[in-house]
Parts: sequence; C-alpha cells; structure tokens
Amino acid sequence: MAQERGRLEELYARHAPDAVRLAYLLTGDAPLAQDLVQEAFVRLGGRLVHLRRPEAFGAYLRQTVVNLSRMHFRRRRVERAAMEREAGLARAGSREPDLAGRDVVRQALLRLPERQRAAVVLRFYEDLSDGQAADVLRCRPGTVASLVHRAMQRLRAELGPETGEE
Repeated sequence: MAQERGRLEELYARHAPDAVRLAYLLTGDAPLAQDLVQEAFVRLGGRLVHLRRPEAFGAYLRQTVVNLSRMHFRRRRVERAAMEREAGLARAGSREPDLAGRDVVRQALLRLPERQRAAVVLRFYEDLSDGQAADVLRCRPGTVASLVHRAMQRLRAELGPETGEE
C-alpha cells in the first residue's frame, strides 16, 4: 500500500504539470483544469496495478484528461439547453409546471424495456446523437433509432396523443 502510494506520488509529480497545462489549453479555466487533473488521477490511481505498461501512464492520463474535458463541456451544453428550454417555457406561459404529468411520463418510461428506456434517455434527456448513444449502448446507430422508435410508439399508445407532439 505504501509502495503504491509512493508510486502514485511519483507519477503525480512527474505528470501533473503537463496534464494541468493540457487541461488548461482544452478548457481555458485554471481551476477547472486542476479539478480535471485531480479527477483523472483519482480514476487512474486505482488502476495502477493493472497497467500492462507503466511507462504508458502519461498517455493514459492524457486520454483521461481529454475525455473528462469533453464530458465537462457536454454536460455544460446539456445543462444550458435545459435551462434555455425551461426559460422558454416560463416565458410561454407563467402557469405552474405539470408535476403530475411529469410523474405519469416518468412512470411510463420506467415500464419500457431496459434497452428502449436507455435509448430514449440518452437521445432525449442526455441530448446525444444516434451515433453517440450507439457508442454508449455498444450497438449500431440504426439499432438506437429502432429502439427509440419502438419506445415512442409504446409511450404514445400508453399515454395517448395529448402527450405525443406539440
């Protein structure tokens, strides 16, 4: 345990400055860059014993920092889009949100088969493309489209036309 800790400290001292520089160039935000590198080390720290080639740690770290940066911006984009949708709905009408309707849709979504539910959530709630959702589900983009299509048919049949398209 102490040996592993010492190894991680050595790797941090050797690779962290370059990783922070990379993260800063990707994000333009120094505190965020520090956070991304810390997260990358946390994720890779538990895998040290499984590295086939310890000399490749720098490459693993670099890839992890790039992936974490992409995830950060994707999450931010999705959050911003959700906030804009909410703001648009608030401007469109000052009525209270239909919490009962949301619960009905959520319950119907939970009754879908697992793969259909995952496809719908990835496409509409996570705002991923068919290709991105296919990567997550480890299938082809056409399969995602088919899963979403069948799920939407089932939801429309269950919920009725009033919850379909507006």
